[in-house]
Amino acid sequence: MATLAGTTDGPILQLNGVGKRFPGVVALHRVSLAIGRGEAHVLLGENGAGKSTLINLLAGIYVADEGDIRFDGKPYRPLAPTDAYRAGIRVVHQELNMLSHMTVAENLLFERLPQRHGLVNYPEMHDRAVALLRQVDLDIAPTTPVENLGVAQMQLVEIAKALCYDSKLLILDEPTATLTSKEIERLFGILRRLKADKVTIIYISHRLHEIHDIGDYVTVLRDGHVVATRPLAGLTVPEIVRMMVGHSMQGEHVFRDDVVVGDEILRVEGLKRSARSPEVSFAARRGEIVGVAGLVGSGRTETMRALFGADAKYAGRVIVDGTPVEIRSPRDAVRHGLSLLTEDRKDQGLLLGMSCAENITITALGKVSRLGLLQRSKERKAATALVNELHVKTPSVDHVVRNFSGGNQQKVVIAKWLFRGSRIVICDEPTRGIDVGAKREIYDLLWDLAAAGKGIIFVSSDLPELIGTCHRIVVFAHGKIAGEVPRSAFDQQRILSLAYEEYGHESSN
Repeated sequence: MATLAGTTDGPILQLNGVGKRFPGVVALHRVSLAIGRGEAHVLLGENGAGKSTLINLLAGIYVADEGDIRFDGKPYRPLAPTDAYRAGIRVVHQELNMLSHMTVAENLLFERLPQRHGLVNYPEMHDRAVALLRQVDLDIAPTTPVENLGVAQMQLVEIAKALCYDSKLLILDEPTATLTSKEIERLFGILRRLKADKVTIIYISHRLHEIHDIGDYVTVLRDGHVVATRPLAGLTVPEIVRMMVGHSMQGEHVFRDDVVVGDEILRVEGLKRSARSPEVSFAARRGEIVGVAGLVGSGRTETMRALFGADAKYAGRVIVDGTPVEIRSPRDAVRHGLSLLTEDRKDQGLLLGMSCAENITITALGKVSRLGLLQRSKERKAATALVNELHVKTPSVDHVVRNFSGGNQQKVVIAKWLFRGSRIVICDEPTRGIDVGAKREIYDLLWDLAAAGKGIIFVSSDLPELIGTCHRIVVFAHGKIAGEVPRSAFDQQRILSLAYEEYGHESSN
């Protein structure tokens, strides 16, 4: 159990021998942990280590099978999320849970709308919302529809919502996954103020370089067990990685210079998403991993979706293997050999209520059918082969993917496109929310695809990831390509400068 050096008020949260099982899986094995009041406690572990299960127990989504929990000096056994809210525990999940068609004020106070004579008191609601937004340094009108906000703004609205309910414990799951460095600094400033006000924070992140900036203690989980709880001061990143994976890792990103780059496989000419949007042109070759960098909102994702036919495009030519092709829908893109690993794998990349086997084979059902009828045995055999090849952790291909860890869900998305036999693979944030060990496996998979002669387009907000993995990097800014940097000229400051357009339209080619 954690020692609480530096805390004088005693632990606000204590877990003693807490366990949770699911069919075929022990998610948590007699976990004991203590967290001090006003402490920022970092929770780390590979995907499937038990972090999400622990969060869901505290949030009242799951109920523990054994052990006991004490919160704020009292026994704590939530049976529903409302029990957690009443106790003062709020979770800001990685997948933001917002009512996009409603305003910021309505989202902030939805569970506690001020009323007058039985009707919503809108002036009071707006005044309360402004006060909450001020606490997180967010200068937007409370009447703004949430669907008009950027990801970073949504993240801060979720934190403001948690503050609305006098939260004593705030749990943040991957809060910086899509934020820029400046937005991260802003978020950390807010969290430090909360700590000073004795709000306790449980912070989950796979970005190990940032946890020393906010955390006091770190607990590492592996296979449902607590490996260690340590003060972060003096603890190095390699030591943390060793605790997470059970061994040291020699380099997170590995560039393979043995992979032969061949002929051009894809060319995009003058792609415009609307009449007023800039033209975008780029190309990719066989065996090449082309990185796509840029700030959130720079147009990276929107361009890839238009290329794939997921969003309409206004103009432009797409050439595959030297032949112009017409792509008006994802069906057209898939038919011409393109695949897209979407940024939001849960909502757009997977059928969460279906099995692993069904998700893998859905891109080419004809391969596992006969006379129009699906052959389940053939489907399971094909899925099992890919599960083994990609090292997907699951007791069976019949298990529902909703219950998989983020890393294993991403492998299932890759598996479905491998099953289809795609020649051009577009990956949008493929390692978002994935632990250091699973990231390395994803990089290795991408390199295997490149070695097989496929063209890879790799979109990422993690610049060191692109620098460590790609042949060249195309940099987006304000909807257009601000520059292209070959591997021989990779420099983090140079790429960031292009992303901020400090060098205009210059290219380093």
